[in-house]
Amino acid sequence: MTTNDLSAGALRPIHVIGGGLAGSEAAWQIARRGVPVVLHEMRPVRATDAHKTDGLAELVCSNSFRSDDAEANAVGLLHAEMRMADSLIMAMGDRHQVPAGGALAVDRDGFSAAVTAALEAHPLVTIERGEVAGLPPEYWDNVIVATGPLTSAALADAVRGLTGEDSLAFFDAIAPIVHFDSIDRSIAWFQSRYDKPGPGGTGADYLNCPMTEAEYNAFVDALIAGEKTEFKEWEASTPYFDGCLPIEVMAERGRETLRYGPMKPVGLTNPNNPTVKPYAIVQLRQDNALGTLYNMVGFQTKLKYGAQTAIFRMIPGLQNAEFARLGGLHRNTFLNSPKLLDGSLRLKAMPRLRFAGQITGCEGYVESASIGLLAGRFAAAERLGEAPSLPPPTTAFGALLGHITGGHLSADEGGNRSFQPMNVNFGLFPPVTVPKEPGKRLRGSEKTLAKKHALTARARADAAAWLAGAVAEAAE
Repeated sequence: MTTNDLSAGALRPIHVIGGGLAGSEAAWQIARRGVPVVLHEMRPVRATDAHKTDGLAELVCSNSFRSDDAEANAVGLLHAEMRMADSLIMAMGDRHQVPAGGALAVDRDGFSAAVTAALEAHPLVTIERGEVAGLPPEYWDNVIVATGPLTSAALADAVRGLTGEDSLAFFDAIAPIVHFDSIDRSIAWFQSRYDKPGPGGTGADYLNCPMTEAEYNAFVDALIAGEKTEFKEWEASTPYFDGCLPIEVMAERGRETLRYGPMKPVGLTNPNNPTVKPYAIVQLRQDNALGTLYNMVGFQTKLKYGAQTAIFRMIPGLQNAEFARLGGLHRNTFLNSPKLLDGSLRLKAMPRLRFAGQITGCEGYVESASIGLLAGRFAAAERLGEAPSLPPPTTAFGALLGHITGGHLSADEGGNRSFQPMNVNFGLFPPVTVPKEPGKRLRGSEKTLAKKHALTARARADAAAWLAGAVAEAAE
């Protein structure tokens, strides 16, 4: 089926540019509303620096959707809201999950193949391969741009010229993947932090490699001294996103930084030496359904390949590690969305264009997909002659949308608002009153947990009402 095959009396199609998680989710949501959609993906006609396949919704970094705890974690709450909204990304993530403690991790190849197959099979979805260079043609009157952090130069330049705004940019790094059978199991052991089970997991879902103080200090020294990828002149001033710092950059920020980050030695006991607490621990998480590949959690890097193999084999248990993929680094771009986009993600300078996914300034797989979900719903409503219904700010959907469109940014003394990519978190939600139990006073962690439970309970109730049509708020 091609665009020209649509019957004369049918609704005009909505065009979605980009077949990543956000674009795939947007196309699915549009089609589920009975509106035809053309999904444009430039791979394999044109490749990117990070993608390895031509599959839709390819996971180029981690295979984890992070916490699936919908009662005490903001990203787990977002999972729940997306499932309520018939998310294709969450449905296929659930179908292709692999053990990961309290997180939802997926078999990346099976997941991408399933998303691709679902969209190819939908009668209202047309997939067209090839780059959309520059601004889309004017007769595309309803467009979602979901080109991700690797937006092609032609399109990025066109948007920049249209808005007069420079796109902000940051670096995102990829963690290495290790062959399971090359890991020394006499040193590494299976255990999740605090033995916490997750979806599809047992509570023993991570491989843990312990380090003594001397081993840790030698490792940090090697990271700092290791040969790194050199930046091009135009990349030199590009800031990193703090949620995805390269491991060696974290090491440079302080000798103990890694021990309080991805290498923290908490909630774990080494069965090979239970009386000695490791000084630091490197964790690896299953990366595919077969269990043959494991990725190094938090070990995104810009070290050169030779340095990576030498330094990472200093880790006890990985001294003979064989790498299925080494780490890498790519440059990401995102819009100054609070200034450029309206409340329903339309470009103020050209309202026929909506933006979705990481290019809007959200960070993370499910965050990107959720913004694609919202953009798809908004675009479909518009095509059907309805006013887009915005999610309540008390929901994870609404909190993330509010961050992107400027609702949570405070101005500095000069009146400027600093916008940076962000994962969904409870700091984006409106305050909530925690119900008090007679005769009981909550303190410390109990109070924090009660607040999280109150926030998530309110959010799920409000999301259900919104999705049922009880909350209808037109975009301003």
